[in-house]
Amino acid sequence: IALLRRPTGPSPTPEDVSMKEENLCQAFSDALLCKIKDIDNEDWENPQLCSDYVKDIYKYLRQLEVLQSINPHFLDGRDINGRIRAILVDWLVQVHSKFRLLQETLYMCVAIMDRFLQVQPVSRKKLQLVGITALLLASKYEEMFSPNIEDFVYITDNAYTRYTENEVLEVMQHMAKNVVKVNKNLTKFIAIKNKYASSKLLKISTIPQPNSKTIKELASPLMGRS
Repeated sequence: IALLRRPTGPSPTPEDVSMKEENLCQAFSDALLCKIKDIDNEDWENPQLCSDYVKDIYKYLRQLEVLQSINPHFLDGRDINGRIRAILVDWLVQVHSKFRLLQETLYMCVAIMDRFLQVQPVSRKKLQLVGITALLLASKYEEMFSPNIEDFVYITDNAYTRYTENEVLEVMQHMAKNVVKVNKNLTKFIAIKNKYASSKLLKISTIPQPNSKTIKELASPLMGRS
């Protein structure tokens, strides 16, 4: 049996420990990116890519993620629990696939829905309405050609409850107000992830990137298993 050995080096000082904790809170700060190749530095000749402001932009996006973080216990004491939410998200994934929407639209949909549920109590009867409205609002954020509201109403015809266009519009108004006033708009969560996308860093074709991203998402639930 191998025995654990104490490190022979000097013990870290309180300053060292606090510095590490500070760095952990700044996952995308310049402190941790100093040893990583700046892939935006080569774009200085293209004014449309705004390479001079890239670090400021990603720093701002990181600040938004911190400000817009969700309470992990936001469903405690509610009529809706984690299992019911998971069932709704699974159904939204099917609707998202049926409409062939972007992957970013699904991420944005769940983000909008959770932030709405965090501040607005919703009954189980209206939960699906909230989910489909979040997907509609997210598609207007991300998609070049967003499905019409009639399409989202029609998709609920064979589901749990049939909703009307007026019901969807009413919830969408409240949800949009929550996004703008409470969350100060929403972060493009996928933007930070794509900063070091392999297609740009390794200078390969962008065609394999969507496929590799999809495979990664499908395999992620199995990665923790032996």
